Amino acid sequence: MTEHWDRRCCGAALKERQRMGAQTVKRRDFLRYAAVGAAALVLPRWSRAAAPTGARPNFLLLIADDLNLHDLGCMGNPDVKSPNIDRLARDGMTLRAMYTPAPTCSPCRHALYTGLFPVRSGAYPNHTRAYDGTASIFTHLKALGYRVGLQGKTHVGPPATFPWEYIHSSPDNAEAFAAFITRDRSQPWLAVLASHDPHSPWTRGPRDLHRPDVLKIPPYLHDNAVTRKNLAEYYAEITQLDTQVGACLKAVEESGQANNTLVLFVSEQGSSFPCGGKWSLYDNGIRVATFARWPGKIRPGSASDALMQYVDVPPTFLEAAGADPTKIDTGCPDANGSRGFDGRSFLAVLLGKADRLRDYVFAQHTTVGIIGYKEPYPMRSVCDGRYKLVRNLAPSNTYWIAGIHGTAIFKSWEEDAVKDPRLAEWVKWLSHRPAEELYDLQADPYDMKNLAEDPKFADIKARLARELDAWMAQQGDKGMETELKAKSRQGSGRGEDASDEKVEGQANKPAKAKAKRKQ
Repeated sequence: MTEHWDRRCCGAALKERQRMGAQTVKRRDFLRYAAVGAAALVLPRWSRAAAPTGARPNFLLLIADDLNLHDLGCMGNPDVKSPNIDRLARDGMTLRAMYTPAPTCSPCRHALYTGLFPVRSGAYPNHTRAYDGTASIFTHLKALGYRVGLQGKTHVGPPATFPWEYIHSSPDNAEAFAAFITRDRSQPWLAVLASHDPHSPWTRGPRDLHRPDVLKIPPYLHDNAVTRKNLAEYYAEITQLDTQVGACLKAVEESGQANNTLVLFVSEQGSSFPCGGKWSLYDNGIRVATFARWPGKIRPGSASDALMQYVDVPPTFLEAAGADPTKIDTGCPDANGSRGFDGRSFLAVLLGKADRLRDYVFAQHTTVGIIGYKEPYPMRSVCDGRYKLVRNLAPSNTYWIAGIHGTAIFKSWEEDAVKDPRLAEWVKWLSHRPAEELYDLQADPYDMKNLAEDPKFADIKARLARELDAWMAQQGDKGMETELKAKSRQGSGRGEDASDEKVEGQANKPAKAKAKRKQ
């Protein structure tokens, strides 16, 4: 996601990243690793001793950075080259209804790690931190005897909540990852590979892999030369991400630990294209590509439509590790005083023993604190799998943030809209939306036809509104009051915020602009 960048803090980290692994993949390298289904990175060899029968599993969590759920080969995009992620999907289960509760990097990662929704944990704006005393999956698994490590993007805090070993700053460093997972065979491990790709600006990956003029443009993007150029660059960074995923999978397999490792890949949230999903509660923003592999446990090539959220990941890992997630103290009570997870385990879904988990999924977006925001523009949503209700709590305000409205792509759309009335309405929608939006995702998968004023859907809207009200109350979410307090929740306290992100609003700048460091 796009966050604050400060040269004083990130210079050393940037030099280290450049030294250790900020290389991009050339076309010939891509063809080589694609042929073998592994990364084009050199890995040492280890013994292939199998994990003992009945041993607690290792956990490998792979996190993309601003990846739209549709933009992988295995998700139906023929232009994207992602052989390693595609193989992971074939070898495991596709979770087709996984949702993030926030469409920006920091709050969604807090939810993924803590099992708590953003407002409850305090980590609800971007560039945020959880309340002191909150525990995370790193805390819980460490208490169970696991080694816990993270490589790449951090963007969470405070440090006491996330007691990981920092494996390496660069997700490209395959040797650092391999060394971590093979260092001590007496302990199971949790390793998080948190990529910086494909976060904008899109400067990495095989630059000659895609011809902009032949790409198929998704229906939620306006087709012009600027969009096509940026789409080709974005797709190249997805291939760079795929390289990192391939390297991790290869390390696990060559170390003989694949059969005892539960792998989970998540695409984080939508891309930063206008209408690409990031910074919105449409499915492009909050429904995520998710794949799980656990040989001998998860049936290869399977899929589930069970509704689930990032907050369900920690309880799932804990149950797989032998703990009872319903008895865990998260260290952060909700508005009713409960200290348990907001999430629930979907282990039974993974094992093919259940096909249902939740009746509703929820999300919130906080605009205050985002780089270049003009006015508060809080959003809330609830979805039952088919119908989604979105509330814009300040519809009379203007929604404007640098990451969308200040980019070269959006400005090119504005120019084209002068002669295109349909595009003009689309561009207007990106800044001004009604108080309520209702979508039938079965008929309208890209959230384009608002049914909120249609009397035929009044009962559905009322039911969803009741569920959303109840969720907000349980979370202690006071709507606009919560939005206006967002800046008090910013700053991770980790001392790494500045080196953790590209500058929001630098995305998609003209070529003469220098790319800032991303995370």
